[in-house]
Amino acid sequence: MADLPADLRPVPNSAYDAWVASFRGRAAEQGIAQSTLSAAFQGTGYLPGVVTRDRSQTEFSRTLEDYLSIAVSEERVQKGRAAFARHRGTLSAIENRYGVDAQVVTAIWGLESFYGERRGDVPVISATSTLAFDGRRGRFFEQQLLAALRILQNGDVPAARMTGSWAGAMGHTQFIPTSYLQFAVDFTGDGRRDIWSDDPSDALASAAAYLQRNGWTRGLRWGGEVGSGGPSGTVIQPQPGGPRFNTTSNFRVIKRYNNSDAYAIGVGHLADRIGGAGPLRGSFPPDAHGLTKADRITLQQRLTARGFDTQGADGVIGNNTEAAIRAYQASRSLPVTGTPSQALLQSLL
Repeated sequence: MADLPADLRPVPNSAYDAWVASFRGRAAEQGIAQSTLSAAFQGTGYLPGVVTRDRSQTEFSRTLEDYLSIAVSEERVQKGRAAFARHRGTLSAIENRYGVDAQVVTAIWGLESFYGERRGDVPVISATSTLAFDGRRGRFFEQQLLAALRILQNGDVPAARMTGSWAGAMGHTQFIPTSYLQFAVDFTGDGRRDIWSDDPSDALASAAAYLQRNGWTRGLRWGGEVGSGGPSGTVIQPQPGGPRFNTTSNFRVIKRYNNSDAYAIGVGHLADRIGGAGPLRGSFPPDAHGLTKADRITLQQRLTARGFDTQGADGVIGNNTEAAIRAYQASRSLPVTGTPSQALLQSLL
């Protein structure tokens, strides 16, 4: 808790306290024991940052090129290959039991928590109760809160260890509480479905069980880039002018985990890269500013070399790059827009 940002620490809120008191009565009627409720809500409270993050979510989505630059970065590929090698025995056993490719399970792990490095440390009871009280998606989060209490009552994890993202997604594979109740498994056989442990076995097996129970076909690839020799299926082109992909029924099963074509391609392509495949062969068109990915990387490199640090050169124009552009423009008495362009790139020669 000490490492959490200030806005993700409990603050006094009498209306929230009154809501919790009312909820505890409803939870008891649903079979949640008083001892569970007392342990669960000890030290919890209203988290203002959770509400801020929930309300500031936008419908903006990155291009597939930008998404894959992040989701299938060289760092994520290399860490994935290392994680796959480190847990090869467990992953093989999971594949044998559930029929889901070990590389696909590893890729989901990589996208959901960066192979366990970013599991989230926000107390789930505080997060889900705050969002249930806030009301924007109150019914959904009250269901998640009740499910979280059932997990505690089942003894899978003590309340102090039940942490996750600001929205209540938990563990190595970022299960929301209701999905956990439905799909999580005890692969290690210790009597607990522990997706929070440093040992990722239960979490990885739970992701595989999720895909299996949602219709995964053993031995069938997710798909692949058109022209790469992958299986035939439904052809999609998520970004106009970019690569096209053959997708199978297993691609649609991955989307049950996260209903996004970009996510499913990210999982599939990362799985292929972890298995030794190379980058996509097709190219993406220039962006709205007329810049290719190579141009954007060069822009970031040149800005950083001039002392305007973009915090990395991945070709994705995000907040850090825009801030660096604004600082550079101000230093040259140019209009401060934060917008990349060919002219900006040329001025950095």
